[in-house]
Amino acid sequence: MSNKPHSCTSRRQAMKTALAVGAASLAAGTGLMSFSGVSFAAALTKKERDAMSPDDVIAMLKEGNERFRSGKMEQHDYLAQKRASATGQYPAAAILSCIDSRTPAEILLDMGLGESFNARVAGNICNDDIIGSLEFACAAAGSKVILVMGHTACGAVKGAIDNVKLGKLTGLLDQIQPAVKTTDYEGDRSSKNEAFVDLVAANNVRRSIKQIRTQSAVLSKLEKEGKIKMVGAMYHLSDGRLEMLA
Repeated sequence: MSNKPHSCTSRRQAMKTALAVGAASLAAGTGLMSFSGVSFAAALTKKERDAMSPDDVIAMLKEGNERFRSGKMEQHDYLAQKRASATGQYPAAAILSCIDSRTPAEILLDMGLGESFNARVAGNICNDDIIGSLEFACAAAGSKVILVMGHTACGAVKGAIDNVKLGKLTGLLDQIQPAVKTTDYEGDRSSKNEAFVDLVAANNVRRSIKQIRTQSAVLSKLEKEGKIKMVGAMYHLSDGRLEMLA
């Protein structure tokens, strides 16, 4: 077993050291802030974003969630971030998540303005508009990671399980039905069973990632070239934990 440090703190400190060289000239009198423990500028710069690998970005997302859970979030200067990002944006990640009021990704991952693209739709489903937006985020704007984030006790998943019919929502819930049908579970397959609901939600995340890969030649190519990574996660409402999915 190697003696090299592997903790998130060690990775963050190493990245801070590497990026500090480029940011040092900006340090005086600019109200410098940190991007999830990394950036010294008020908003993430192109140089800082481009210096990060997809794995670095994933590590930063995990660290941001740990800060959120521990109550040690960064003191974001949103006005400074607004000014710094007004003429350009260089987000490191594109996040597809649910519209649930309890799951705002920027807060759960302790991110500031200009640090992530965020697409929100009930049940974090995929369609052409969502995939096109992700293509913009990665192929045009340079984001390194696509994170599809589901969550426990998802109302959209419960609605799909219950086969709810309600206006345009009916068509949306139909897109979650494949995850319901393919979830292998021998117990109570109802929306009242939290375990089943969460298994379906996790499978729905995996299905969305599969859709992105199969329906976007642009993003699939970027992933095969190692320029981006697509990952799934479940956010746990009970304890604020971000669980990365295999």
